[in-house]
Formats: sequence, C-alpha cells, structure tokens
Amino acid sequence: MTDKIFELMKIHITRFSILFLLALTFCNFKPAADDHKTLAIGETAPDFSLPGIDGKTYTLASFKSAKVLVIVFMCNHCPTSQAYENRVIKMTTDYAPKGVAVVAINPNNPAGLRLDELGYSDLSDSFDDMKIRAKNMKFNFPYLYDGETEVTSKKYGPVATPHIFVFDKDRKLRYNGRIDDMENPAKTPHSLDARNAIDAVLAGKEIAVPVTKTFGCSIKWAEKSVWLEKAQTQWAKEPVKLDTLSAAGIKEVLKNHTDKLRLVNLWATWCGPCVAEFSDLVTLNHTYRDRGLEFVSISADNLENKDKALKFLERKQASGLNYIYSGDDKYKMIEAVDPKWDGALPYTLLVEPDGKVVYSHEGAIDAEELRKIIFDVPMMGRIYKEPANK
Repeated sequence: MTDKIFELMKIHITRFSILFLLALTFCNFKPAADDHKTLAIGETAPDFSLPGIDGKTYTLASFKSAKVLVIVFMCNHCPTSQAYENRVIKMTTDYAPKGVAVVAINPNNPAGLRLDELGYSDLSDSFDDMKIRAKNMKFNFPYLYDGETEVTSKKYGPVATPHIFVFDKDRKLRYNGRIDDMENPAKTPHSLDARNAIDAVLAGKEIAVPVTKTFGCSIKWAEKSVWLEKAQTQWAKEPVKLDTLSAAGIKEVLKNHTDKLRLVNLWATWCGPCVAEFSDLVTLNHTYRDRGLEFVSISADNLENKDKALKFLERKQASGLNYIYSGDDKYKMIEAVDPKWDGALPYTLLVEPDGKVVYSHEGAIDAEELRKIIFDVPMMGRIYKEPANK
C-alpha cells in the first residue's frame, strides 16, 4: 500500500514539474514582434539592398557622398505617415544643397495589414501601390520596399510610421525618433526635432535630444498576418439578415438620413456580374465601415427566392444592411432607385448624408476605381489636410 502511495506521489510531482516549467516558459515568452530592437545611438547604419519604385536597387553605398544620411520609415496606408509626406518632401528640398540625402523605406508586409486598417487610404502598402503613391505625391526622394523580407527593417527597428533615423558622414546613428512634435500639418510644431538633429550634425555639434518617442501606426510585420485570420473569423460570426423593402422604402434608403456614406448595390443571384463583383463590395465595406461607410445591398430577386438570396449573402459574409425588393413591379423599383437608370444589373450608388448621390454606375464596378472615389469623398478622405497656402 505504501509503495502505491509513493508511486502516485511521484506521478503528481512529475506532472506538477511539467506544468511549472510550462508556466515559466509562457511567462518569459515574448511575441516575435517585440524582438525588433531599435538601433541605438552611436551604432553603425546596417547595410541593405532594396528595390526602389524607380526600378533601381539601393544600398548604403548609393548615398556614400552624402554628409548626412536620413532614413525615414514610412508607408502608404498610415494617416500619420501621410500627414508627414509633404514635410519629408520639403526636408529633402531644403537639405539636398547642404549634402544631406533623404531616403524612405516602407517596412510593412501587406500580409500583416487587416482590411479595416486600410480605412484611411485608397492604397495598400504593396510595392505597386508605392509607385502610385510616389507619383501622386511627387516624392523627390528614393522610396524603397522592404515589405517582402523585412530584413532591413528588423536591423533598424522602427516602431511606427513615420520613424526617422539620422546618420553622420561615418554613418553613425546620431538621432532617431519623430520628425517633429505636431502630427497635424495645418498646425505649427513646437519642436523641429529631425531638422534640429540634421543641423547639429552638419555643424559638428552634439544633438541636445538624440532620441525621441515616435507616434504613428505600428509596423506591420509579417508575423501579424495572424490578425487577418482572426479578422476573417470575426467577420464570419457576424449575423447576416435579409429584410423586405418596398419602392417607398428604397426612396427612404436613398434619402440617407444618417451621418454615413452609403454604398448601395442593386443585384440578383441570377446576375453573373452581380455575383462576380459582390466580394469586392464586401471588402470595401470591411475596409471603410469604421470610417463611416455603410453598405446596403438590395436584391432584385423575386420574393419567393428570398432564402436563396440570404444563403448567398451568408456565404459572402455580407453583414451590412440587406434588403430584397418586395413588390411585383420591377419598374417601380427602377424608378425609386433612379429614373435615369435603364434597369440593367448590377447598379451601384454612393450616397452622402442627406441624399446627395456622388457616384452611380450601371454594370460591374472597377473596385480600385470605386475605392479611390470613396476615399476622395470629403468625409472619407485624409484625417489631416495641408495648409491652404501650400
């Protein structure tokens, strides 16, 4: 009997030991994203070989003649990064005659971006979209892509976009942190931290404050792609409903007595182009709904096919406002939507609060074009506007 008790005690002790070790392991575990240490003051700039949007490949040697090298980690989608774009352009213009080279690096892996994180941009952080951004904003500095491997970004360790690093002629880090202390470009900053640092390096002086905190969007490391999976799981759990709507009800929907921009789509399960484009509309909804976009779908299926339409909406995870036209006369539906509409499906509209239609399109949409139109609507555009005199 004593031997049995002793054996049982050994088993329990062993199990406890295993649990204790596991607890220690988890207590000391840090996610990979926390391991990207920021380069310290005095350290040498790590070399890199990165593609630029101009078709060239850049390394540290590409800037060997510069007295000061400024590396800005920035991206397309982040509203804070957008707010600093013109200041980086101005910095490049002002300091180029003094022998200062400015280069921007996009550290973000597009796979680490959730759709709802793209709500403040009409472009993602892909290499192709970087080219569009640079052209639209007239970047006068090299814009390099590190999103595919993030090897360079992990060596420098930016914590947000934008994050600026200033190196002297020996490529020793002299300053890292914010560009200045005012995110809103329409307001005057109190401290021009990056410019002060550049001026000090050029003058051979010490920098008063060599490290400052950064404010902006977190770096979208590749390991954050798990967020996308979590988002898909979350969206799949959202309830999908399909209510009936009369012609009079359609008119009320289009009056839009809300504070949201309504994306209204007329579709049917038997309409090939409608079915083909519907996922793009759901994607736009997931991208911009936290900014104030409201997706409204109106099915032109016959009412007896309501169950079929609902199943389609459920498969597409269309958790917005969904209606099916309840009347027998489809021409009354057409007149209620838009007297100028010929009646061909799909038909898509953008309706501002109080009913102003800013976009209408018969036939399949161009998703990228519609994304840009949504983003160009004043209530959906950039957070910060440039001063009027610029």
